[in-house]
Amino acid sequence: QVQLVESGGGSVQAGGSLRLSCAASEYTSRYCLAWFRQAPGKEREGIAVIDSDGGTIYDDSVKGRFTISKDNAKNTLYLQMNSLKPEDTAMYYCAADFALYGGGTLYCVRPLNPDYKYWGQGTQVTVSS
Repeated sequence: QVQLVESGGGSVQAGGSLRLSCAASEYTSRYCLAWFRQAPGKEREGIAVIDSDGGTIYDDSVKGRFTISKDNAKNTLYLQMNSLKPEDTAMYYCAADFALYGGGTLYCVRPLNPDYKYWGQGTQVTVSS
């Protein structure tokens, strides 16, 4: 089983930046890796995904402000968050699942859907105005 540990959360002023990290216990090059967030009383939402080839998908709410990346050699996933807004306040989780093979390629099915196999414990991000 893949174990994931997030770090880098904290409290910042609106307009500030944070960089989240997610360390994985296993080699993750063929996984779909994602960042989700969940505010109290709200559904967990997918905000960014990076596939096995490095392709990325972002939710519109963070597009242009957040950047997902990975370092396969370090088994680490990152989320660079810039221009933070109060509405970004949430618990942030990293997640991983196996990429699927079809048509000669690996791909992530419904990449922003919160149905990933492996999850971290989360790291809190609080943005004040």
